[in-house]
Amino acid sequence: MPALNPALVDDDDALARYDSRGVLRSLATAGAQVREAVRHSADAGVGRVAGGSRPRSVLVAATGGTAVVGDALAWFAGSGSPVPIDTRSHGPLPGWVGSLDLVVAVSQSGRAAGPVGLAAEAARRGAFLLTIGAPDSPLAALCAQARGVHVDVPATRTSSRTALWSMLTPVLLAAEALGLARIGPEVLEATADRLDRAAASFRPTSESFVNPAKILAADLAEGVPVVIGDSPLSGVAARRAVSVLARIARVPALAGELPGAASAAVALLDGPYTQAGAQAAAAAGHLTGQGGELLTGIFRDPYLDGPPDASLAVLMLRDASVEAPPRGAGDTEGARTGADLGAGTVGADQSREDLADAVVAVARESGIRVSEARADPGHTLERLADLTSLVDFAATYLAIGLGLDPSVSSHLARLRERTSG
Repeated sequence: MPALNPALVDDDDALARYDSRGVLRSLATAGAQVREAVRHSADAGVGRVAGGSRPRSVLVAATGGTAVVGDALAWFAGSGSPVPIDTRSHGPLPGWVGSLDLVVAVSQSGRAAGPVGLAAEAARRGAFLLTIGAPDSPLAALCAQARGVHVDVPATRTSSRTALWSMLTPVLLAAEALGLARIGPEVLEATADRLDRAAASFRPTSESFVNPAKILAADLAEGVPVVIGDSPLSGVAARRAVSVLARIARVPALAGELPGAASAAVALLDGPYTQAGAQAAAAAGHLTGQGGELLTGIFRDPYLDGPPDASLAVLMLRDASVEAPPRGAGDTEGARTGADLGAGTVGADQSREDLADAVVAVARESGIRVSEARADPGHTLERLADLTSLVDFAATYLAIGLGLDPSVSSHLARLRERTSG
């Protein structure tokens, strides 16, 4: 496995050298992004989206680092949503989308082919449009022609991976205006405050032994991350984690959500990417003279040299504890989402806790690295902020600790060269 150099994440010169485009600085603006997006959304008139009336359905067009926006909206609207919510990353636009439906197209650059193409087709069919992206972009121009609502993402937001809250906030405000979710201004302000506290806790000047994000980065360097959410909310964060680990840290990762992911995650512990599984596979190859060399190298004796290092690292993202109060700062009964009310019983929470505990225990018994991150009590949006901010910072420190620039990829540049024009 690649080795993380902890000296790099604690050295100011190394941080400046590897983080050439200020990813850490951009992540620290998350709280400010929420407040800024509230102002931009008001200026754009997000309250008049879909003509101020509830649409027949909502389709979110987003891809890459912005795809989590669709997941989050579906979660906040919950199973009690009065209209169906669907997501797409690229065309074709579903045949059922028409003049009574709302299409929300999200692209930080305003140029992503998938969302722009879906928005263009929606405009041709006369659907309502809400777009979020860069000003003076193809997406903004298309929305203006269709007389939709466009919310600007400032040009200072240079990456979709660091502009999550600039793009998610307008969508949630629109959902509030349409009666699809209940996220009032007090919830958004409390979320912004929580993101500010996370930025202070995960700041670069906080040393590795006390910085939760740097500690998690070191843990994730132990192997291929398997990120598991213990609830639908933390499942959204787990899927976001896979995206940022790939794009920022260049690390492949798997995502899952309990209860469905429990058996698949635990089954991995028997495979060749754990100490016990590698030992068994190597021993079988040694005995037969076939296969062992492929797994452990032709000069490695599985009995004398031991098995290779563990190659999985489990990260369990956990929602707020069942012992916590059911409502946190800014989370009044009127502001809770349908998802909260439908899945927030103590019995369901206890079952979730017990299953997550069991998965963690079995994974630790197998000898692999297990990390846990738990959201603090509060509104669901605050809890999502806890989990996403930790992983975003950890992925960035992981990249730097591996000697990589979190924002520059030569292979992505080559891909763009081959696909442009």
